Amino acid sequence: MSDPIRVLVTGAAGQIAYSLLYNIAKGDVFGKDQPLVLVLLDITPMLPVLDGVLMELQDCALPLLREVIPTDKEEVAFKDLDAAILVGSMPRKEGMERKDLLKANVKIFKSQGAALDKYAKKTVKVLVVGNPANTNCLIASKSAPSIPKENFSCLTRLDHNRARSQLAIRVGVPADNVKDVIIWGNHSSTQYPDVHHAKVKVQDKEVGAYEAVQDDNWLKGDFISTVQQRGAAVIKARKLSSAMSAAKAISDHMRDIWFGTPEGEFISMGVISDGNSYEVPSDLIYSFPVVIKNKTWKIVDGLAINDFSRGKMDATAKELVEERDSALEFIA
Repeated sequence: MSDPIRVLVTGAAGQIAYSLLYNIAKGDVFGKDQPLVLVLLDITPMLPVLDGVLMELQDCALPLLREVIPTDKEEVAFKDLDAAILVGSMPRKEGMERKDLLKANVKIFKSQGAALDKYAKKTVKVLVVGNPANTNCLIASKSAPSIPKENFSCLTRLDHNRARSQLAIRVGVPADNVKDVIIWGNHSSTQYPDVHHAKVKVQDKEVGAYEAVQDDNWLKGDFISTVQQRGAAVIKARKLSSAMSAAKAISDHMRDIWFGTPEGEFISMGVISDGNSYEVPSDLIYSFPVVIKNKTWKIVDGLAINDFSRGKMDATAKELVEERDSALEFIA
């Protein structure tokens, strides 16, 4: 067995973490032979809840789980980390403007970025989940100048999985018969779920999504809006935000970082836009199609972009530029 790795989950008393921690602790994310130290960070009033989570993790009697450290202190939480999954953020309250939400979260992610810079390993892989995830991720990265920008990513895998599943349901095939959907841009309602390059396996033959679905109006209309609005639909139905599906997406994202993407397939994740070939402005965390090998991602180049896609990609980039500029003003 290898040495234990240290994995931090923030917002660890919350409902996403409740689904996520078991996945990690039983080896679904970092491997079935990789021992773990799990560090659970949350705000001070949530410490009694964290004790309950600790008890449950102990009661699972999981062989890979060597230690669980619940804490409300950044200097404890961020020490010597191999992986950081930043789930905790200020949730949007009723009557709250997006600007107010951004301001509250800039403060949190500036502080956590600085703690990563000061205490974590320089090789740490950081996944930001807490919304607005793209801009929170950018602020955390800017606040950790000694850690490579490429080590930071934000979660759009949930949107990717939603798009994949909607296509599979429509065509009547299992979800793993669908690959190479793309989420471009922001993890918000401006995101662009793109299936122009997606492939669907129908009766042992791989065909393009448009050929498989045979309903262009649905693909350019209801399909896109369903994926964009899915989070709101779940909240409306459950009175709580997506947790099980978010935890599954986080697990998928981190496992792909650790072990690489399947050969001949790409996935979506929010990464730094510097030097991309799709005319997306630099200095944004923007969701692209990526492949991952040796814990290093690479944007998939050379995909043809039609006018329909271009308009949607530009609209979500514009929103991200505005978010970034507001966030940097708050920092200043």
